Amino acid sequence: MSDTAFAPAYFEKNRAAILESWFELLRLPTVGTDPRHLGDCARAAAWLKIFLKPLGFEVEILTPGSGIPVPVLVAERPGAKKDGTTVLFYGHYDVQPEDPLSGWQTPPFEPTLINERVYARGAQDNKGQVFAFLQGVRSLIEAGEDLPTLKIVLEGQEESGSSALNDLAPILRQRLRADVMMVSDTSCGPDNRPSIVAGLRGVQHFTVTLTGPAYDLHSGVHGGVAPNPAQGLASLLASLHNADGAIAVAGFCDRVHPPTDEERALARQGALTLEQYTQEIGCPPAGGAQALDAVSRGSFEPTIEINGMHAGYGGPGSKTVIPSSAVAKLSMRLVPNQRPEETFAAVQKHLADRCPPGMTLALSEVCVGAPGFRLPLNSPIFRLAADVLQQMDTRGALFRWEGASIPVVAMLQHLSGAAPLLVGFGREEDKIHCPNESYGIDQFVRGMTWTTLMLKALA
Repeated sequence: MSDTAFAPAYFEKNRAAILESWFELLRLPTVGTDPRHLGDCARAAAWLKIFLKPLGFEVEILTPGSGIPVPVLVAERPGAKKDGTTVLFYGHYDVQPEDPLSGWQTPPFEPTLINERVYARGAQDNKGQVFAFLQGVRSLIEAGEDLPTLKIVLEGQEESGSSALNDLAPILRQRLRADVMMVSDTSCGPDNRPSIVAGLRGVQHFTVTLTGPAYDLHSGVHGGVAPNPAQGLASLLASLHNADGAIAVAGFCDRVHPPTDEERALARQGALTLEQYTQEIGCPPAGGAQALDAVSRGSFEPTIEINGMHAGYGGPGSKTVIPSSAVAKLSMRLVPNQRPEETFAAVQKHLADRCPPGMTLALSEVCVGAPGFRLPLNSPIFRLAADVLQQMDTRGALFRWEGASIPVVAMLQHLSGAAPLLVGFGREEDKIHCPNESYGIDQFVRGMTWTTLMLKALA
């Protein structure tokens, strides 16, 4: 049997048991940002511990001393060679909230197999990709294969800032020392071509509230006299960008460092065409600074995005009021060299300087966040990974600079000293963070195959 056929054969032989275990994990509503689901997060960590112990891992579940005590699982299994490579694997078991429930065609926490796709919250992000790695490890151990020393960190707050893992970082520094850090929380390129992520943007977010009258006012009696927070917030948010879509916040882009010609060329190779992008999301790539091409905007440029906003009445029919307050959720994506504390301060000053007369501005739920990073293209681990992915797909691997963020990766890179290796098998159709999230059986098996081939190469 060829090396590339090993994982698919193992999956087919053990399909029922693998799906049963995967579904058990998916049934746990591990919304790490919600204190009401703390018990579910604890049950997920315990479930993962039970899975890993028989495979020879020493497993410990840690909780921070402050904030929401969402558990962090840390595990280690010694390799065949004492002086061999040490691999750190990072993943997360928390998921996004299931809202809006009305958009789901199947219950979000009752995994359902339809046409060889598993539908559930977390099916892909990140329980599916994590579990594919763990099953790949299990298949190698059961086959008696030599493995490198494996260290595993699984957390329950990736979707909300990784505060527990950050709090525990000082005591984990020595325990997590490694040569390579594998992360499977990313996607393939166009046409399902495997890709290696050579950079990620950082992220920060907050809530802005604009307050005016002490209570909602009659728009006929007070219209044109009382300040309107909905109108004020709309004007305030619009001021964040120029007419051409470029960021208008003074100082926000001061440290932006452009990509090299090689990085830009490789990024274009792995990008969707205008037609592919339009077909996948339902509209053309018309956002952002129009002076730049879509690849540059999505891979190498920072953003300021409005994630949601609400003011006044939003129900059926009409209710003629001037709302007493208006609220918006904002997030910023950062590129290398930008400093989160500086970019946040720039946005904060921009909003404060433009607060409309008669109103009060307040920021809350602030996450200053983490910076972005780019990795050198001549990295030996990249060359090895490219060789492995070539075995899986004769087209070879693409290099991509993800516009998305996994903020904790930069912290773990600093903590462990490991070279990050981000290879995942997500696709746009997975609809992560949205209703009807799903993950294909073929994607799961590709994740297992990548795991078995790469770990054997590193051993």
